[in-house]
Amino acid sequence: MTRHRVAVVTGAARGIGAETVRRLARDGWAVIAVDRCADDPDVPYSLAEPRQLDLLAEEFPRVRTVRADVRDAGALRGAVELAESEFGGLDAAVGAAAVILGGGPVWEQSDTQWRTLLDVDVLGVAHLARAAVPALLRRPRPRHGRFVALASAAAHHGLWGLGAYCAAKHAVVGLVRALACDLRDTGVTAVAVSPGATRTDMLRATAGLYGLPDVERLAERQLTGRPLEPEETAAVVAWACSAESGAVTGSVVHADGGFTA
Repeated sequence: MTRHRVAVVTGAARGIGAETVRRLARDGWAVIAVDRCADDPDVPYSLAEPRQLDLLAEEFPRVRTVRADVRDAGALRGAVELAESEFGGLDAAVGAAAVILGGGPVWEQSDTQWRTLLDVDVLGVAHLARAAVPALLRRPRPRHGRFVALASAAAHHGLWGLGAYCAAKHAVVGLVRALACDLRDTGVTAVAVSPGATRTDMLRATAGLYGLPDVERLAERQLTGRPLEPEETAAVVAWACSAESGAVTGSVVHADGGFTA
């Protein structure tokens, strides 16, 4: 019998995370879908709701859900343990959980904004790596383990009003590159996927920071001439999780609609 590959995905209840869960599940993966599913007093827009996470498990029989904040390292260890106990191991981990804050110059961004961005967007990825990589390495050789973190076009440019967010996403890329070095010759790779403006709740929150009535203007620098759809980015993430992506490690896949061209 063919063994199903198994993934843990954070930020899974909506947006790119949810579409990644769906894409992997349709490709035959078993998935542990992790999301906080609660608003944060330090984030001025609504976060995912429990029902959005529950729908994934109702849609796909090999999806299990975990309500957990990526700032809780123990909770992520629990999600990885669930993958191993329920499905027999772990083959990929996708860090898609993130928030966006800003709206003014760097010197006006508050301690709370900096701390929230660093704790969620950077340490959240590090917590996932600390929980998931040992499990990826527990697969017998030859293994095809994959660690994928969602960075951003903001990881490669400075953007007005988003200095702390840019710094956090630059840190994600640095973390992935260092992790790939640590994983040398193990059969496990580490890759960052940097989306451009993608039609998600986070993009709508970004438009709000800039006082824009819709998200279309945020995609003006993309060669696509439009915001990307979450399914398009999820397809790239799913490829990065696949055994076929083994030649790519320690680097960035720019799924940004040509923003960085």
